[in-house]
Amino acid sequence: MTQPLSTTPFGRRPMTLGMISSQLAAKATPESAIVHKWHVFQHIKEARQVLGATDRALTILHALLSFHPETALEGDGELIVWPSNEQLMARANGMPPTTLRRHLSVLVDCGLIIRRDSPNGKRYARKGQGGEIEQAYGFDLAPIVARAEEYKTLASAVQAEKKAFRVAKERLTILRRDIVKMIEAGLDEGVPGNWRRFQQTYQEIAGRIPRTAPRQLLESLGGEMEELWREIRELLETFAKTQNLDANESHSGCHIQNSNPDLSSESERGLATKHEAGGDAAANHNLRSLPKRELPLGIVLDACPNMHWLSKGSEIRH
Repeated sequence: MTQPLSTTPFGRRPMTLGMISSQLAAKATPESAIVHKWHVFQHIKEARQVLGATDRALTILHALLSFHPETALEGDGELIVWPSNEQLMARANGMPPTTLRRHLSVLVDCGLIIRRDSPNGKRYARKGQGGEIEQAYGFDLAPIVARAEEYKTLASAVQAEKKAFRVAKERLTILRRDIVKMIEAGLDEGVPGNWRRFQQTYQEIAGRIPRTAPRQLLESLGGEMEELWREIRELLETFAKTQNLDANESHSGCHIQNSNPDLSSESERGLATKHEAGGDAAANHNLRSLPKRELPLGIVLDACPNMHWLSKGSEIRH
C-alpha cells in the first residue's frame, strides 16, 4: 500500500481532532490484518446509533465498499477508492448531490472513512509503468480494517441490549396479565383479602408505564409489579391450601353404616327421586346466588384491549 500524503481536507472544510484520531487508528493497522468487508459493514449497520451514523450515510458507505474490487480488505493492500460524485450518486440510488456531500461528512466525522484529498480536490489515482497504483486520492477505507474488532464488539453490545429490552418488556406484560387475572379470580372465589388495595397499587404502577420507555425503567417497574404479583400469589395459594385441608377433613370423617340393607336401598331410592325432582330448582338457585360485583375500569380495559379500538378513538370513562 502506498503511503498517503494528504491528511487535511480540501477547500474550506476544517481539520479536526477527530480526523487526527481516525488517521492514527488507520496508521496503527497491522499489515497482516484481513477482514471481510461485508461482515464489518453488517457490524457497523447494527451499531450505527452508537457510532452516530445515519441510514443515508450507511448507504454511501455501502457504495464506497462496492468500489473496492476485493471482498477481503488487507492491512497492507490498497484501501483508497476514488469514485466521482456521479458514480456515487448512481450507486446510492440517485441520492441528490447536497445530500451526498452531507452524509459523506457524517462518515468522516464518525471515523468510518478518511479523506485523502488531492491538491485540487478531485479524486483519481496515479499509476506507474507496471500498472501499479503509486498515489491515490479519494476515500480511505483503512478504518474498516483497523476498527473491525471494535465494530464487532459494539454490534454485540447493541444486540445484547435489544435482547434485554425485549425480555424486560415481555416480563412486564406477563406480570400485568397475571395480576389482573389473579385479582379477578380472588374476587370470583370470595378469597378474603384487601383486593381494593391490590387494584389501586396495580393501577398506580401501570399508570407510570410510558408509551416508549428505556430498558432500565421497564426493569424497575417490572420489579414493583413482581412484588405485587408475589403478594397476591401467596394469598391465593394460602387460601387454596386451606380449602384443600377442609375438604380432606370432611372426607376423612366418621362413616356411619346402616345395618339394614333394605332400608338403606329404599332411602337411597327416595333420595334419588327427591334429588331429580329438585335438581332444576337447585340449579336456578345456584345461578341466582352467584356474587354480583363491579370490576374497576382499569382491570376491565387491561383484560379487554380491543375496547379501545371499538371506541373509535374516544376515551372510555366508565
